[in-house]
Amino acid sequence: MPFPHADGLSLLLMALTTLVVGASALHGVRYLPASDAPRRRSLLLWPLLALLWLALYTLFASGHLVVQYLALEVTALCAVALMLLPGSQASQEAGRRYLLCTLSGSLLLLPSVAWLAGQQPDLSLVALAEVEVAPWWLAVISAGLLIKMAGFPLHGWLPPAHAAAWVPVSTVHAALVIKAAFFMAVSIWTTLAPAALSGAQLLGWLGSVAIVWGSLLAWRQTELKGVVAYSTVAQVGYLLLLFPLLFGTAEAVATLAWQSTWLLVISHALAKAAMFMAVGSLVLAMGRGDLAGLSGVGQRLPLSLLVFGLAAVSLLGLPPSGGFTAKWMLLHAAILAQQWQWVVVVAVGTLLGAAYVFRVFRYCFVVPEQEQEIRVPPVSLDIIALLLALAAMGAGLAAAPLVSLIGGPP
Repeated sequence: MPFPHADGLSLLLMALTTLVVGASALHGVRYLPASDAPRRRSLLLWPLLALLWLALYTLFASGHLVVQYLALEVTALCAVALMLLPGSQASQEAGRRYLLCTLSGSLLLLPSVAWLAGQQPDLSLVALAEVEVAPWWLAVISAGLLIKMAGFPLHGWLPPAHAAAWVPVSTVHAALVIKAAFFMAVSIWTTLAPAALSGAQLLGWLGSVAIVWGSLLAWRQTELKGVVAYSTVAQVGYLLLLFPLLFGTAEAVATLAWQSTWLLVISHALAKAAMFMAVGSLVLAMGRGDLAGLSGVGQRLPLSLLVFGLAAVSLLGLPPSGGFTAKWMLLHAAILAQQWQWVVVVAVGTLLGAAYVFRVFRYCFVVPEQEQEIRVPPVSLDIIALLLALAAMGAGLAAAPLVSLIGGPP
């Protein structure tokens, strides 16, 4: 049976990749000079983004396990190189940590792919649909992919990496790079492990803990970038809820879970890219990245704060955003499957998400005791971010054609 990602879903993901990478590249043109980034290092941003785009494009278009694996490795190496570009001590430490973690994931993936090649010479996903794999193999390769997608409890490298990277780099990483590992995980599970019901439930529980844990840590952060980074940990948890709803359930449930998850991927990518860009403008303007430094930006930087708010609407799943439609469909799938635990998790995660988002807004509307000097960022930075945030909102309004393109599970 052909793997469905070669159809409408792959086209959507390739279009999403082009949009986010292109927006990040344009954002970097204005952001890097405004942030006084080293010129020689900043010139490397665009060729690395181009190579990252090519690797992601190849991954999403491929129907071959080896090609997907190689594309994922190139994606990870490009992401490491991009994170090292600032040259600061924090970026060097975060980049080395990310490199060690992604190599650890690779050390789990490579022997697993090699072992499978010994069992089945043809590693196209169509041919692999007839192969049975041992539970240990599925556990090993899933662990490697969880590292790369920052899935709980293997997410520790993500927050420092996002905090230390340039904004255009954090944007593509949160929006696309971790989604690439998730895409490959779904490819492998739907092809090789349709009967691994206990493993699917385990992934669902890991996702549930990630939603709660990531949201709580986001609420406790004192740095703005830290809030957004830990919210990414929580959002990855929602994606893992696909597995218990996809396997061992009725066709209607599996279809709803499949469509809602990929719609959530698209909405999250657009909203998180916009949010990181808005955060970059706020930090650039105030000259500091802590929440206390946001005092008064509600009156002085309304456009940046508007973008942050619109992105938050989609991440929280409020109407009429794509995040709302995706979460509504996900809840519907959980109710049809009578897996009520996921309904509770999504509700708790939404409330916790609202808590850390409104905590940021509370700081923004505090009147400062002394008027701070701000450095007004180029308006083009906010315009690019605003267009992405509006696209995330529009994903909810255009959900019907998007869902039609996504199609159903294999």
